[in-house]
Amino acid sequence: MKVKTSIYVRSDVWRKLKEYARREGKDVSEVLEDLAQDLPSEVLDGIGEFAGETCYELDFEPVSTDGEVSTLVREMRDERGCSLSG
Repeated sequence: MKVKTSIYVRSDVWRKLKEYARREGKDVSEVLEDLAQDLPSEVLDGIGEFAGETCYELDFEPVSTDGEVSTLVREMRDERGCSLSG
């Protein structure tokens, strides 16, 4: 089973990762999976404990917007970014 996740990396690192994946004929997810496969099992176990292995179902009601949706999405991303970066 695959999971969808979000990560924050420096833009220069992301560009290098995407370029490497392109040269290898893979997508970025495949490259990251390959790298993770090479990690010692205790590192992977620690990541699982840190990230949590519980699945959550989210239930929400859609919101209606009076303005542009892209503006609302941008504001939500900014708020999320601020809360994640501290």
